[in-house]
Amino acid sequence: MLKKRLIPVLLLKQGRMVKGRQFRDYRDTGDPISAARIYNAQKADELMFLDIEASVEGRGALLQLIEVVSQECFMPFTVGGGLRSVDDVRNLLKAGADKVLINSAAVENPGLINCVADHFGRQCIVAGIDVRKMDGVYRVFTHGARQLAPVDFQLHIRHLEELGAGEFLINSIDHDGMMDGYDSELLKLAVATTSRPVIACGGAGNFQHLVDAFKRCSVHAVACASLFHFGDNNPIRARAFLKNQGIPVKNV
Repeated sequence: MLKKRLIPVLLLKQGRMVKGRQFRDYRDTGDPISAARIYNAQKADELMFLDIEASVEGRGALLQLIEVVSQECFMPFTVGGGLRSVDDVRNLLKAGADKVLINSAAVENPGLINCVADHFGRQCIVAGIDVRKMDGVYRVFTHGARQLAPVDFQLHIRHLEELGAGEFLINSIDHDGMMDGYDSELLKLAVATTSRPVIACGGAGNFQHLVDAFKRCSVHAVACASLFHFGDNNPIRARAFLKNQGIPVKNV
């Protein structure tokens, strides 16, 4: 049985770690390199770095930071933010990233997914989808939840899977930073739509929320920011709790 994964998420803004609520009101939460060292020591399964300004300002991810982190961390890590071309992806992978997350560009230029898959393999592609519920319908947003995308949520997932997406990060804008649990309905819909792994994101506030995402929604991984950034929760304690609840997790 495949092990379920715990993935701390580090949101980056001007080289610093930040966290907000519903993609707004960001506050500084520290130095990303120090955080990466801590999560490495705590044996997180993976790390995820998302440059939240890159897709808005049209600039690339912070390559220098990634090069430093790659020397500090010995776990797989994903980097996203502002990726527009195969060269952007190549530069990140050369800097030390194991996977890349493509979000806004997957809507504007879906063929990029296919090109990246052809060059580097689908195993390195995480398709990020930011979703908000509007009038009872899940709608896709891009550019840091600022722009409503002209795509259907499920059709978008299916299309990106066909093009070569290796897995999907499904992020609930409504639940982001609220710490009141993941959007179970959204996650179940995503899991039912694709045969690729689904990563839950947006809403984790306690370890039971992680259990619910795994057991009720059948996701393959959970991504957490606020849960690990605030308070004394960490991947070591989370893994022990999950194991106690019968969730198959990596032994460390």
